[in-house]
Amino acid sequence: MPAARGLIPAGLLSLGTALALSGCSGSTTSSIPVTPSVTVSGSGQVRLGGSDQFTATVVGESSTAVTWQVNGVAGGNSTVGTISVTGFYVPPAAIPSPNTVTVKAVSVAAPTISGSASETVLNPIPSVTSAQVTQQYQATNGLVDVMGTNFVSGAVLQVAGTNVTTTFVSSTELQATVPISTGTTSLAVDVVNPNPGTATSTVANVQVTTLKASLPMAARLLDQATFGPTLTDIQHVETVGLQGYLNEQFAMAPTLEPDIATTPPTLCATNTVPCEQAEWWQNSLTAPDQLRQRVAFALSEMFVISTNSVNARAVTPYQNVLLKDAFGNFLTVMNDVTLSTGMGDYLDMLNSAKAPTGQIPNENYPRELMQLFTIGLSMLNQDGTQQLDSSGNPIPTYTEAQVQAFAKAYTGWTYATSTGGSPTKFPNNTPNYGAPMAAVETSHDMTAKTLLNGTVLPAGQTAEQDLAGALSNIFNHPNVGPFVCRQLIQHLVTSNPSPAYVARISAVFANDGSGTRGNLKAVINAILMDQEARAGDSDATFNGGHLREPMLYMTGVMRGLGFTFTGGGTGTGTEYYYTPGNYTTKLVETPSSTKPTVSIAEAYG
Repeated sequence: MPAARGLIPAGLLSLGTALALSGCSGSTTSSIPVTPSVTVSGSGQVRLGGSDQFTATVVGESSTAVTWQVNGVAGGNSTVGTISVTGFYVPPAAIPSPNTVTVKAVSVAAPTISGSASETVLNPIPSVTSAQVTQQYQATNGLVDVMGTNFVSGAVLQVAGTNVTTTFVSSTELQATVPISTGTTSLAVDVVNPNPGTATSTVANVQVTTLKASLPMAARLLDQATFGPTLTDIQHVETVGLQGYLNEQFAMAPTLEPDIATTPPTLCATNTVPCEQAEWWQNSLTAPDQLRQRVAFALSEMFVISTNSVNARAVTPYQNVLLKDAFGNFLTVMNDVTLSTGMGDYLDMLNSAKAPTGQIPNENYPRELMQLFTIGLSMLNQDGTQQLDSSGNPIPTYTEAQVQAFAKAYTGWTYATSTGGSPTKFPNNTPNYGAPMAAVETSHDMTAKTLLNGTVLPAGQTAEQDLAGALSNIFNHPNVGPFVCRQLIQHLVTSNPSPAYVARISAVFANDGSGTRGNLKAVINAILMDQEARAGDSDATFNGGHLREPMLYMTGVMRGLGFTFTGGGTGTGTEYYYTPGNYTTKLVETPSSTKPTVSIAEAYG
């Protein structure tokens, strides 16, 4: 029977009710459950010396906080690297084994939940900051020394793109010895760090420094030409060469000794000798013009004066005369020494006046000038050996009559005035140590004088004219070259020079190559560069050295050990440089004081 209008069939009502109860109404929603997790992210690799920032993403938990581990170690350690609470990873100092580590983030809210990522640790990228290539004297190879950062064990130097055997010195230095062809002036150098993560530095173009002297050559020259080698000076001579060093020294201005103060330091208040000696020690130990200082010292051992009888205030100007003239002409040395108040006082030319009729002026200086300073007692060959007469006896160089003639030629000299002029009276007993002696003509012997080789100084000449003529007469005597040069060789190089060595230097004294006689610069250069002076540079068995004077021994030790001057305590000054003399006094030598009348080298030679 058809359903009645408006009535719902019973089956449809049951279906609607069921649908409503099952939640299928359009106005009702539901949630899908989320699984908690931690995701870790980083760059995946890092180089030694670098760092990496890791991040951790936490889902499904109320807190996003995590703790960090490296290879299961909370915070890591020095073997695998460390990681901060914020995930900042720093690799270890050396590549770990294996070189891949695991970085893990653990949920704080749910410690059983974690995430991880792998990190590969690589060697750093090397960097070159400086490099030098040193080729030893006459060597066919050179030492490459590279400085920089991030060098690792196993790093290799490349020269012109080719690997060379490398010495790992440290993380900042590598070295290698490589062949260097003649004429090579620079090398292209880089550094390659090995795997893992092999990396190459930028290329550095390095200048090749070719040493011009070996270490023994440099040290021996400095032993002869200075008051003692220092490591710095040895390295410098290796770089510039022997002749280069001598040229530098010849060009240097003299380091002079200051005059002793009018009011001296307390140490010298009653005795100025310590202050004079202090100036000598300070110059010898510290002055840059070492060759000049050493030659002046040699000259002072030939033209000797002493504070045993001369005021110390006269000695410092005398030392300065020798320093100024050390590379000049020997005739200038003779003139300046003769007119110095120190020598004038020491050997009595100061205030030597013309003698009354029948008497002779003081003979001390004229005799010593010839006997000890210039020509010696006997005629010499140019090689320094004695000339003999037909009976086999030495031939005297001068006579007593000639000594007396020179004594007359040197009369009339006294202290200069305070302004350096000639005084109006003779003698002038007001000392002026800083100026050369001045002549008072009324006290000069103006008679004729017969000198060496029959040379006559005519009557009526001034003191200046007679002095110039007398010194020129001695200077041109044939003995001066071998007599002076042999002593210079003994004081600088060897106690027993061969006659051939003396002859070679005497020839330079006679003519420096430009027609000049007595050029000390040329003589000193020839002495130090002579084959006999340089024989020991490459032959360790060569026996031809110089027995050191006590003062040279002391300066050599002090300079070699790198002494430090500390003075005599608070408030004291350079006057305390005199103290090394406390030790050399026991060896019978101090500056311008107790000194042997002949050098120790000569005594033992």
